Amino acid sequence: MKAAFYLGVHGTEPERTIRALMDNRGWLLENGVEPIPPSRHRGLFEEALAALSGGAATPEMEEVLLDSILDSDDPQRIIISQPALIGVPARCLAEPGFFAAAGPKMVAAANLFPGADAEFFMALRNPATLIPFMLDKIDPGRAGQLMAGRDPESMRWAPAIRQILQSIGRRRLVLWCHEDSPLIWPEVLRRLSTIPADVPLRAGLAALADVLTDDGMTELRAALKAAPRLTIDSRRDIFSQTLERHARRDAIETTIILPGWTQDRVDRMTAAYDEDVAEIAALPGVEFIAP
Repeated sequence: MKAAFYLGVHGTEPERTIRALMDNRGWLLENGVEPIPPSRHRGLFEEALAALSGGAATPEMEEVLLDSILDSDDPQRIIISQPALIGVPARCLAEPGFFAAAGPKMVAAANLFPGADAEFFMALRNPATLIPFMLDKIDPGRAGQLMAGRDPESMRWAPAIRQILQSIGRRRLVLWCHEDSPLIWPEVLRRLSTIPADVPLRAGLAALADVLTDDGMTELRAALKAAPRLTIDSRRDIFSQTLERHARRDAIETTIILPGWTQDRVDRMTAAYDEDVAEIAALPGVEFIAP
């Protein structure tokens, strides 16, 4: 059995992925894949992780966990969605570094099911918008303590991903940029769920629906229907052209209001993010979904 962990990083709209998996649940169950909604394991995993302290579950404990979360018998693949597995926002920002605890937490999650081959799926987000998003979820006093004397520009993804790779060893790691989701959403969902390209995908336009106007969605569906033969490239061209004409500004632009955060800082952090993404995509052990 394979256990795919979807690590919905804070600020990357993990709820959309969970809804899409559940929308496709019928096909998935018929084909040996069971998506596990967070409500099924909330509290259960936390107790098990605390009891194990990072160690591997016994066969008996693994069986109890599976019996508690599964509806189907003997699935070939389970998909587990849980952002908190890589840490609450404060922990993700705390010293000794940006998402420093993610790797050990991912290994601890895999150790809940030592009899399965673990895979990890994770969206990255520009720290220039991710850090303010996470700070907004933390008590202001605690947020001030976390960032006191720290340079946000030093909080970068490349070191975090290298640490994660070192922790998880040969386990599969699939990454993409949250900002690219509208263009690559069908590939992300198919890679995570193993739904083949020739099987109709429910909620395949969900990421675009979040950022397009109603007129844009109408135009998009018409363009897709009229296309003689859709390939990944031709579909992305249609997506891109529709976004250029009908993207909702409020959905694709972020206003950052933090002391000391100027446009120059945001531009520098964005340039560093682009550099990190290029480096990460080339790292051995990373499977990167690019537009």
